[in-house]
Parts: sequence; C-alpha cells; structure tokens
Amino acid sequence: MDLESFRREYLHGGLKRDDLDGDPFNQFSLWMQQALDLKIHDPTVMTIATVADDGQPSQRIVLLKHIDHDGFVFYTNYESRKASELKVNSKISLLFPWNIIDRQVKVCGEAKKISVEESEKYFSSRPKDSQLAALVSKQSSLLPSRASLLESFESVREEYKGENIPLPSYWGGYRVVPHEVEFWQGGASRLHDRFRYMRNGNEWKIDRLAP
Repeated sequence: MDLESFRREYLHGGLKRDDLDGDPFNQFSLWMQQALDLKIHDPTVMTIATVADDGQPSQRIVLLKHIDHDGFVFYTNYESRKASELKVNSKISLLFPWNIIDRQVKVCGEAKKISVEESEKYFSSRPKDSQLAALVSKQSSLLPSRASLLESFESVREEYKGENIPLPSYWGGYRVVPHEVEFWQGGASRLHDRFRYMRNGNEWKIDRLAP
C-alpha cells in the first residue's frame, strides 16, 4: 500500500480576509448553507475531541443539530465515554471536514449541558426507532453481541407500541460555546488559507495563520 505518493492539489478557490464576516457564527452559517446547497454528503457531520482525566484524547463523529450565537449543539447519551470525559474536563474541539470542497472548520470551546426542555423538544422530533435506540443503547458500555442489542430493541419496541416514548434521564444535548473558530480553505501547492477567530470579551479578533 503506497500512501506516500497519494496526493492531490486543492483547487476549489482561495479565501481572503475581505471575504469573511466579522462574526464567526455568521461565517459558519454561510459555509454551512453553501454545503447544503451543494448537496454535500453529510454536511452536519463533525468530529469531536474530548480528553480523559489521564490526558488521553478521544475522538468520535456526531451530528450538529443546531447553531446560533450561543454555540453549536449536539446530542448524546450522558453516560457515554464522551460525556464522562466532559464531566471531568468540559473543554472540547469540533471539526467539520467538508473535504469535497477543500474546506474545514475547527471549533475550540467549552461544552455545557442544555436544558431538559430543549433536549425533550428535540428528542420528541426524532423518528421513533431513533428514540427507541436511545433507550436501548448504554452507549460506550461493553456489549456481548449484536443479537443481544437487537433483542433488547425489539423488546422495547413492543413495550412502547402505540405509546409516546419519554426522554431518558441519561440523554440530552450539549452546547459548545467557542472561544476559537478557524476556517480553512485548501490552496494550490499546499499554500492553504487559514483564518482564526479568537474571542476577546464580546468581540472577535481575526488573524491569518500560516498554512
């Protein structure tokens, strides 16, 4: 397997300071809308990184479910590995890999639980099977087999047949409140364009970073 020779040029266009909105949330919303308009596969996918109390980083993929000027919202099991790590260290990093258009967005900030009311509103909007899956899966715990998982799923499906499914006490959302947001646009000859927004009180300072 020859990986050293695998490469390509990034030719989807550059990024200039004058192209940027002064607010990173507005800039992110613009790029997200462009990704949606281009029908990019899974545009809301983001890799999140948390750190355990022994300093070991861990990453996984989740879906962005809401963005506003308060932060970036995703949902998970509050007893999962990521949630356990966030309980000890609330610092978190997000990465949106829009590789097909040579773009990435990195977010660094702090994760805070959203209200039960917000979580309940979103949970009730999910497909019923997704709600059932949240009830069944003890996320990140050891599982004897897939068959046991499916058996539990069918059992719970029968139990709640024709009934509304309540929000599990161990399931809900986090809002990532950023202090840093970086926009990356691939460039020819690896001369990429990188702009970093850093929070300074209620203002954002924008700097160009070397590629």
